[in-house]
Amino acid sequence: MRRKAVPLAAAVAMLSVLAACGDSDDDGGDDGKNSENTASPAAGAGGATDLSKECPETIVVQTAWWPDITSAGAMYQLLGDDMDVDANAKKVTAPLVASGGKDTGVKLELRSGGPAIGFNPTSSQMYTDDSIHLGIPQGFDEAIQNSDKQPTLAVMSLLAKNPQVIMWDPEKHPDVKSIEDIGKTDTTVVYVPTPYMDYLTSKGILKKDQVDSSGDGSPARFVAAGGDIATSGYATEDPYIYEEELPDWGKPVESQLAYEYYPNPGPSPMIRPADKAELAPCLKKLVPVIQQGAADLMENPDPVIDKVIELRDTFKADQPFSKGVGKYSVEQMRALDLVAEPGKPVGEFDTGRVQELIDVAGPVFEAQKKPIKDGLTPEDLVTNEFIDTSITLGGE
Repeated sequence: MRRKAVPLAAAVAMLSVLAACGDSDDDGGDDGKNSENTASPAAGAGGATDLSKECPETIVVQTAWWPDITSAGAMYQLLGDDMDVDANAKKVTAPLVASGGKDTGVKLELRSGGPAIGFNPTSSQMYTDDSIHLGIPQGFDEAIQNSDKQPTLAVMSLLAKNPQVIMWDPEKHPDVKSIEDIGKTDTTVVYVPTPYMDYLTSKGILKKDQVDSSGDGSPARFVAAGGDIATSGYATEDPYIYEEELPDWGKPVESQLAYEYYPNPGPSPMIRPADKAELAPCLKKLVPVIQQGAADLMENPDPVIDKVIELRDTFKADQPFSKGVGKYSVEQMRALDLVAEPGKPVGEFDTGRVQELIDVAGPVFEAQKKPIKDGLTPEDLVTNEFIDTSITLGGE
């Protein structure tokens, strides 16, 4: 593409940034150390949005599910209107646009995951297909689980907290106010297999004989039981669906985030650590664009919701997604501080919380005969070096 001449001062600044990038070791060196203070000042909020010099012509991102708002909405925010949709491959490619619809000079390809790829975990898919630049797993703890054989490095977090919850009927269980309260009863908890449940039962928060891993994510069993059981779900979708879109239920449910016991961050764009040196110049400019995309989504979600619905319909996704669910998702992301803690930069990792998760999830995976990397540290899993610390929600 034709490029405008770069003023001398800007050129000098750009050379300085690229030189700093060249100092990184292939294995990541000590980039993660003191990661709370390693945000790159060169990123610049709302700075240069031309990614064509530093980034691949098409940035390929493997997501964990069908197009949605909660786990990858910030990525769909970056899709320009001129979308090339491949219904068979369940992927979409479009110009990557920064805040305000600014063309960045590169394209973004978002590939659906989960049922679209036979439920192959994102990190495994990344090691099967080296055309993928960034992968977004369903939960951050996947990076811990696969840290020994298929390591990944998260370059930001799309959600500070995973929205997984356990839900119950407040009419049938008036004394239950928390997951811990459920554990004091004999109520059956139906769930889709997930590591947080193994942690809850290992600590006695829930009893092993009250949990049932045969859940498939459908509300049918909960409805058929008349609310006698509790069930897993997502804070950003299921309470709305149960109350507003299930005629056979049609009333509120209560829920609590599993995060309050099992500090799992939400979906996080990750790279293969071996690719870090090559991708670093791109990530220094791309990550702040994604951060701002996450903030913009919270301010004006409607266009992205429409895009997600269109793509799901085209892909013939096996789960419906309505405008109401999309709006509720954003409301809950705000209400529960899922995107970022108040006053904290969007996308920044709290490495102390990452260490907590290693401490609680490590023994779970060891018990499952899935040993994690020896001596695993937060610096092996996350880096804040590409984060623009000036990007927060609502300009806070």
